[in-house]
Amino acid sequence: MPYNLPAMTIDTVFANPQNLADPAWLQAHATDPNLVVVDLDAEAGYLRGHIPGALFLDNNYERNPETGWVDTFPPDRFAAACQALGIGDDTLVVAYDNNMSLHAARFWWTLNYYGHKKVKVLDGGWRRWVSEGGAVALDRSTTDGKAVFTPQADPSLIVGYEEVRAGCPVGGANAADTVIWDTRTTAEYAGSVSRNKRPGHVAGAVHLDWMDLMDRATHRFKSPEELPQLLSAAGITPDKAVLAY
Repeated sequence: MPYNLPAMTIDTVFANPQNLADPAWLQAHATDPNLVVVDLDAEAGYLRGHIPGALFLDNNYERNPETGWVDTFPPDRFAAACQALGIGDDTLVVAYDNNMSLHAARFWWTLNYYGHKKVKVLDGGWRRWVSEGGAVALDRSTTDGKAVFTPQADPSLIVGYEEVRAGCPVGGANAADTVIWDTRTTAEYAGSVSRNKRPGHVAGAVHLDWMDLMDRATHRFKSPEELPQLLSAAGITPDKAVLAY
């Protein structure tokens, strides 16, 4: 089925268009030999239908049995997961899900953390793909297993306790130049709902639910006009170092 290109495409409106793809772009590049599409939906969703050729990844994180924290895969396990998907050092990856890009964006971040910059998130994910007439496959895709992925961690993308403490508005040495961003739900921020041992939020952290950056009907990112306004209203501005959790 043909695609109807929008009047304004990702390439013309976003500051960093290399981080996103749309269905028309993916359709045009579907047969590229060095492209891997990864479905990060629940397995039941993948089996009910997925983008032709997409490979399934359940998750790219694990829960620490001692702390209960959700941690990124260690280098060896992440490399093995990527290689099983056919992702090598030169592979261009397109990630998508059916949850407003929550899992796809995490995979995008993890690949970047391990030094792999050739990755895009499908803006609108599975919902947009189907709504724009994208083909649907039911068979489980496979790969030849010959890919080689070399993880090269970038520690600068993760902050530790001391850096967060220094940026804390309550007595932090770097507070004037830092904003701590709580991306969770309002209930989690307020402490009325908690998935941790201690409810509440980092002292002085601003709140903006990550879902408020998404169009919940289409699962697409909100427009480049809306996003800066939402961020600025929460105090998240370009002149600050942003520490998000």
